[in-house]
Amino acid sequence: MNSAIIDAIAKAVLYEGYMLYPYRPSAIKNRQRFNFGVLYPRPYSEAQGGTDAWRMQTQCLVLGNDETRCVVRVRFLRMVARSIGKLNTPTDDLPSLDGLDPERVDRYEAGGRGYQPWLEAVEEEVEVAEIALSGLLSGPMQWPFRMPGKREVEGIREEHGKIRAVVLREQEPVMGLIEISAECVHERLFRISVEIFNATSLDTPVAREEALTRSLVSTHTILEAREGEFVSLIDPPENLQEFVNGCHNTGTWPVLVGEEGQRDTMLSSPIILYDYPQVAAESPGDLFDGAEIDEILSLRIMTMTEDEKREIRESDEMARQILERTDALPEEHLKKLHGAVRGLRPTRGAMP
Repeated sequence: MNSAIIDAIAKAVLYEGYMLYPYRPSAIKNRQRFNFGVLYPRPYSEAQGGTDAWRMQTQCLVLGNDETRCVVRVRFLRMVARSIGKLNTPTDDLPSLDGLDPERVDRYEAGGRGYQPWLEAVEEEVEVAEIALSGLLSGPMQWPFRMPGKREVEGIREEHGKIRAVVLREQEPVMGLIEISAECVHERLFRISVEIFNATSLDTPVAREEALTRSLVSTHTILEAREGEFVSLIDPPENLQEFVNGCHNTGTWPVLVGEEGQRDTMLSSPIILYDYPQVAAESPGDLFDGAEIDEILSLRIMTMTEDEKREIRESDEMARQILERTDALPEEHLKKLHGAVRGLRPTRGAMP
């Protein structure tokens, strides 16, 4: 397993749709984010008539035996609601969260910097203990998880040193369940199923943005086989095609990842990929775009006005890093993004 290649692809999937060009909250497409891999709380999903998913299912094939072992990791983003509050009375010390009830505002400026509300994200991972296929053949294994809520406060100091406003970051608790099962469908061939459920409860109906704070966002699954190997669902051996057809994937699609030819790891992604996807070596960093059209996006970022760039810096830390990395790109690196020839082959009907 080449963990560097796998982690790079998984991270690109994780942040697909997190913040799209032009990387400003005022852009219309950044007001409705996260179109892929969102598992909402079940009550919210059912209130929407099931159009917004609360479960995801991966099914794939592995060649092995009863002692073949599997490791399953589920990764997702968890939202952090950032709000800005103005204090009635300036203070020298950071106020306690207990009883803190500031006036919520859409924007606050201090020390030449602007502050505004936003949905930030933190990375989460749930790893299921290594388990042999023999342990799954007798029945499914369930792995519940719970992530507690959290509240943090950060003071905003004026030029005179007084705290007149605060940044509040709030995380809602999230509960989920991973269910893994296996069945032998042919000699030495097993079908593995991984289902992920958002089991977070809701006391009252909520709007979409609030539901996102209780959701698993950009959810994807990494499966590893030890003493066994996965079968490509895109290009399987002809004698295994009928078993591939029997795999049912819901909201996700598994592909082989790592060095080409390796079959010990699969990435089940909400974005359809080919086997062995890779991030181009020329790419200076993730741009949150699945196509990774680095040259066009980089050139567009460079043509932004100072006001547009200021909005990016003030809105999101990861977007700020994209901006500063792009602004600092040397000319020779930018030229490398124009295109690359990976290999040549003769076309059909070519002259010998």
